[in-house]
Amino acid sequence: MRQVEGRNPVTIFSMATNEMWRSGEGEVSQTGDVSQKTTWHRISVFKPGLRDVAYHYVKKGSRILVEGKLDYGEYVDKNNVKRQATTIIADNIVFLSEIRDRE
Repeated sequence: MRQVEGRNPVTIFSMATNEMWRSGEGEVSQTGDVSQKTTWHRISVFKPGLRDVAYHYVKKGSRILVEGKLDYGEYVDKNNVKRQATTIIADNIVFLSEIRDRE
């Protein structure tokens, strides 16, 4: 989690989503191995009030729902290689678990 001040202040954090499924024979199989895939997303919060709430209350393990729009961009990394990046620009954050003060 980091906050960047300046002309366009922003709070930036990463969020993981998990997908789980059973592999086995048949579509409705209750047997088989359980597989899981974790996908990481970069979240940017520009809205002033929401930006501060995210910075103070979103922490590792927080269960949240993020609503927003996708932003596709490019950047050049430190090895001078052009990379593509996808960012979710948050319009709203819904806390699905209890909010606790940041430690």
